[in-house]
Amino acid sequence: MDGFLTPLTLPPPPAGDGEERVEVVAAVIERDGRILIARRPAASHLGGLWELPGGKQKRGESAREALEREIWEELGTAVTVGPLLETVDWTYPEKRVRLSFFRCSIAAEPRSLEGQEIAWVRPADLRRYEFPPADGVLIERLSGGSPPGSSA
Repeated sequence: MDGFLTPLTLPPPPAGDGEERVEVVAAVIERDGRILIARRPAASHLGGLWELPGGKQKRGESAREALEREIWEELGTAVTVGPLLETVDWTYPEKRVRLSFFRCSIAAEPRSLEGQEIAWVRPADLRRYEFPPADGVLIERLSGGSPPGSSA
């Protein structure tokens, strides 16, 4: 898993004029060789897809503060935010996002406080779950694969 410790920043896909970018933070939480993932609520943007836990960064909030708040709200545990692993700019038809993925550790067993399904998954099994397109490069790296077009 050491191969993905160097942060990677991808250029953004073409964006619509005047769209405001949404800042999103996500945690790569690993325990006993498994990574914690959560299923997005059906009624939310990209509902039903799997994701790394996290959420939107509020105005005036640092990425670390946002991740601490989001993990507490979603999983009911304190989180220690480690290094930035990757930043991805992505444009969906309805919004532009910048996702910042951080290596994190949690203080207690996570609980599903928002009714979302959660699972501990082996890195090699991540590809069996459907993630939003913006998560694709990191999921490939975490699962031991190489993203399309890479020379790794």
